[in-house]
Amino acid sequence: MRPDRGRAHPRTRTIAGEKMNIQAMPKKTLHLVIHGRVQGVCFRDAMRRESQRLGVSGWVRNRSDGAVEATVQGESAAVDDIVRWAYRGPELALVERVEIWAREGNYSGFEVIY
Repeated sequence: MRPDRGRAHPRTRTIAGEKMNIQAMPKKTLHLVIHGRVQGVCFRDAMRRESQRLGVSGWVRNRSDGAVEATVQGESAAVDDIVRWAYRGPELALVERVEIWAREGNYSGFEVIY
């Protein structure tokens, strides 16, 4: 038997001195509806870029009522970060409010739906 040399298994992460199985960490999935001046300001593409930077999966699309809706999924902190981003959006956006619901599903990558 080999002695433990302090290296974490490739599928584990040490957080606060405890090893955690990364695969066992649940993904957080939320559905967002963003209201305000959010269409015609590159909101969807900016959200795609920010989601990819954060490692968040899901999709985003314009709605016929002028809102933008999205489903985002990933590690809890990353999803919280993209939600905070959605409250301000890209530079030309003027976000009035964001509605948020828990959602289920399994997403890979992030896509803009046209």
